[in-house]
Amino acid sequence: MSKVLIHIHSDVEFKNKVTLGLMVALTAEKKGHDVTLFLAADGVHVLNCKSAGEIVGQGTGDLHEHLENLKNTNVTIFVSGMSAKARGYDESLLDGYKAEFALPDRLVEESIKSDSVLCY
Repeated sequence: MSKVLIHIHSDVEFKNKVTLGLMVALTAEKKGHDVTLFLAADGVHVLNCKSAGEIVGQGTGDLHEHLENLKNTNVTIFVSGMSAKARGYDESLLDGYKAEFALPDRLVEESIKSDSVLCY
């Protein structure tokens, strides 16, 4: 199967973009693809969604539900440490997720290794 990188850099105010990005990541993983999710810039706010119904896209699902489903997958999650720190987050943002902080060079590496890169 293919290696897919999903890069979410949009803020959660763009509900359709962030929910679509996670929906696509979950769908690709379900189809057997090797999926990496990289959250950067305002996209780091995605992991701060704490309750169902808080952020719901139009036809793209509930962000909280997508995040809960993501916990039960093999999706690799990287979060820009620089973006998180600049927005007031610390390591607790990653609690409950198979995620780690990464620097921009990791985003470059992952994009080069991927067969497909999707940005939201």
